[in-house]
Amino acid sequence: MKRPIMKYLSKNSIILGAAITLWTFGCGHEQRSEAQGIINADGASKENISNAKAEVKLDKIILPPNFKIDVWAADIPNARSLALSEDGIVFVGNRQGKKVYAVVDEDGDGKADTKYTLADGLQMPNGVAYKNGDLYVAEVSRILRFKDIKNNLENPSYEVIYEGYPTEAHHGWKFIAFGPDGKLYVPVGAPCNICESEEIFASITRIDVDSSNPTPEIVAHGVRNSVGFDWDPKTGDLWFTDNGRDMMGDNIPECELNHLSSDGQHFGYPYWHEGTVKDPDFGDKGGPASEYIAPAAKLGPHVAPLGMRFYEGEMFPTPYKDRVIIAKHGSWNRSKKSGYVVTSLQVNGNNASDEQDFATGWLDEESQKAWGRPVDVQELNDGSLLISDDMAGVIYRVTYSAK
Repeated sequence: MKRPIMKYLSKNSIILGAAITLWTFGCGHEQRSEAQGIINADGASKENISNAKAEVKLDKIILPPNFKIDVWAADIPNARSLALSEDGIVFVGNRQGKKVYAVVDEDGDGKADTKYTLADGLQMPNGVAYKNGDLYVAEVSRILRFKDIKNNLENPSYEVIYEGYPTEAHHGWKFIAFGPDGKLYVPVGAPCNICESEEIFASITRIDVDSSNPTPEIVAHGVRNSVGFDWDPKTGDLWFTDNGRDMMGDNIPECELNHLSSDGQHFGYPYWHEGTVKDPDFGDKGGPASEYIAPAAKLGPHVAPLGMRFYEGEMFPTPYKDRVIIAKHGSWNRSKKSGYVVTSLQVNGNNASDEQDFATGWLDEESQKAWGRPVDVQELNDGSLLISDDMAGVIYRVTYSAK
């Protein structure tokens, strides 16, 4: 029987507060104080990357006519989620390397010059979000805040603003972003491939980071593992990617793009997948498919859609305005690989359609070998688009010119 969310969080907050060490995949993770400087004041965090080399094959990337892709930043190991400050600082989360970076194009030439290591030794700090001068970072169970980060890149410190999220590492890495309501949205993935679990799992939550006692509120249920979301600039509604379960074959189920039109909606996991596929283990427990929200679009089996953004810039041609751009990280155990691309879709009301390839070529279809894996997309202030790649350890920049 499921326990209420507050009971679960209260229990785990006590455990976390008393714990000395967290463990993930057999590696120790030391609890930190509420506010702790982590980089020496002598600027040891700053590194010149203007001449860093990238082992990439840009000639293999296929884009629509008049688009161009370049390496914006090299030597960004395991580059994952992206966030942007108002003055162009790009913050980069990291799942495997335990670090968080700030990357800066100091001379405005379209290529990053400097990398700051803001944190090290964190537990899967995949998620980064920026608001009112502060950087927020999501570990598996904690949300950190780096105050006034742009003025403290060489001497950063953080405070823990919440540490009650579950400690399970399976799908525990997080994408985070601030919604139109000013609250921080934080997903909590299922702690398994397929299972019934506590209410807090397989959800998207939100917290008020300005509260003296932030308390997660679940806004979406039945979400197996979302690692990317954004808000429709026309309606303010939340749209999110979701990764389908494994071990049902090469072609079932398809991953999803979902639309949350009201708080509390349930998107089917673990009972139903891609809207109409009943789970062989739990489907009979969940009632009919009609009780759940079907995906707005099916994105393909095992493609692992991660970061997504609505394109709102002026650089790309008009047809791209307000389209959703999605990074498909790629399958891990499908007999023929799928994903490893960036695509775009048109959103219309509750539905999304007209999916088109935007950038392809990270996977060699004949050899089935990949040299890169797109993770997140982030529009820059000039309307160009960044794409992070955790396999190649780089961030690309896509530009458009009709000339």
